[in-house]
Amino acid sequence: MARAFFIVLDSAGIGGAPDAERFGDAGSDTFGHIAEACAAGRGNGHGRSGPLHLPNLLALGLGAAHRGAAGTEPQGLDAAAARTGAWGHAAETSRGKDTPSGHWELAGVPVQFDWTYYPETVPGFPVAFTEALIERCGLPGILGNRHASGTTIIAELGAEHMASGKPILYTSADSVVQIAAHEQSFGLERLYEVCRVARTLVPDTVGRIIARPFVGSGPADFTRTANRKDLAVTPPAPTLLQRQSEAGGAVVSIGKIGDIFAHAGTGEEIKAAGNDGVFDTLMAVAGRDQDNALVVANFVDFDSLYGHRRDVAGYAAALEAFDRDLPRFLESLRPGDLAVLTADHGCDPTWRGSDHTREQVPVLFAGPGLAPGDLGQLAFADVGATLAAHLGLPPGQHGIDRLGPGR
Repeated sequence: MARAFFIVLDSAGIGGAPDAERFGDAGSDTFGHIAEACAAGRGNGHGRSGPLHLPNLLALGLGAAHRGAAGTEPQGLDAAAARTGAWGHAAETSRGKDTPSGHWELAGVPVQFDWTYYPETVPGFPVAFTEALIERCGLPGILGNRHASGTTIIAELGAEHMASGKPILYTSADSVVQIAAHEQSFGLERLYEVCRVARTLVPDTVGRIIARPFVGSGPADFTRTANRKDLAVTPPAPTLLQRQSEAGGAVVSIGKIGDIFAHAGTGEEIKAAGNDGVFDTLMAVAGRDQDNALVVANFVDFDSLYGHRRDVAGYAAALEAFDRDLPRFLESLRPGDLAVLTADHGCDPTWRGSDHTREQVPVLFAGPGLAPGDLGQLAFADVGATLAAHLGLPPGQHGIDRLGPGR
């Protein structure tokens, strides 16, 4: 029976979102601006230099998808004609540019309500919330309480946090409460418990409470660890993952997928540290003798380590590393397998601020015997609908199968 691989390159947008201006992101273009910066010599570092080099993604149609979305093929995205995959570019309809909205809509459930966002004021969170959190958790107080970059606010307040025992609370342009604490001095399990209490104190329209543990002795070596935990609300309708699970098929969720989907229909959850860990796990799962399986993986480093930190060279190096590994995965696909490589939003490392950017995303289908070709403009939900059809699931409420019965 068929297997489907649903692979999200977190934040790898290709510009051109029709409603980007509404989000203040008109002109953003994650892939395109990285390629332009590398071609101009502004992407050197992290062990790489020169123009962006992504021959395997280009062969699946990345450059053509970028041309369809943004109208251009910058140097580094024009090195090879698409010849082995079916490609397109997708636009989101959900009202946010956050991780859950993107993933849920790709899996067939657009977010058609408004998330709760916190204002760019100081303090940023409602007094009733912070006072209740302090009382319920027995905290001596809190630090931060504003919009911030995670790495910046930890460097700024980490030492005071360790001395005082006050956790660091911050937010972003996403619907999120992030709580950072030192794994040793505060305690990892205690941090998780504070986050669980915070989840009960905010409305369901707050997308995520994120535990952000870190280690180190001072600003020079404070480092966030892989023990992050997201407490997300449950999707408002059955996603592709839930439908596959309820139909009796296998679901394997790699990386932070379990947290993103609030563990609803996520099946076997395998945590993995960083892009390398996610790729190694993906290869191990692809090598299993397992039929009728949906495998979902999120490559988070693009977003968390490089997009938000506005690190062009780091993002470029991570893309090139993924591209070098990609042939091994493609060669592991068996007759009857279908894989899609896509993204959930943008996070343009050349853009102002440190938040996500509202962009279209590439949709690159691959598999043995798949006829190459241009799928044009897609909806996010078409990704889930196409994978559902491949797995023999009945059509859902959103999206259409873009490959058809002759895939």
